[in-house]
This record gives sequence, structure tokens and C-alpha cells, in this order.
Amino acid sequence: MSDSRVRADAAVYAQRVNAAAELLESGVPVVEAAAILAQRFGCSVRQARRYADRATESGRVLVPEETTVFTVKLPAALAVRVRQHARESGSTISALVARALTEFLARGHRKPRGR
Repeated sequence: MSDSRVRADAAVYAQRVNAAAELLESGVPVVEAAAILAQRFGCSVRQARRYADRATESGRVLVPEETTVFTVKLPAALAVRVRQHARESGSTISALVARALTEFLARGHRKPRGR
């Protein structure tokens, strides 16, 4: 017997918590909000109640930005350092590189092109 339940990804989860927050902010009681969410998203009332409880605890949540694969070639020694830093900091390589590139680009420094 297969289980047809599927865990919502982070973006779907955030959208559902935000929908719960919207209902609760408009004065809908938690029990009623759970029923509405279950019908709207095709999930169990129990799961919908979890979305409502999360919205009650922390309000709206940020919907994560869509990601894409971006392959680069790095010197082997640098790749080793990146992996090690990610492991030591408890981060993923993707999160570490995204943070580093975001900070680098925010500085706005441009190196003149040499010809």
C-alpha cells in the first residue's frame, strides 16, 4: 500500500501559513480557518490546523525565492575551503555561496578590465 501524502516544499508551506495568517487576521477562528485551509489546499484538517497554529505563533512567513542550478568551475583548493567552511559553519554550500555572492555584489566594487 503506497502513501499518497506529499510534504509541501518550503514555498508551498510559507504560502499556506500566510493564507492561514490572512484568515486569522480577518477574525476567522482557528478551527474554522483550519477547515477552510483543508478544503482550499486539499490537505487534512489536522495539517491545516498546523498551518494555522504556525500563523498564530509567528504570523506571516517569508516565501523563499525560487532557486536555480548555477554551475561554476573553481580551483580545487578553493572548493575544498568552501566545503570545509560550510561544514564548520553548519551551512550548506549553496547557502554559503549565495550569502558570499550577495555580500560581494552589494559592495558594488568593480575591478577595471585589463586589456
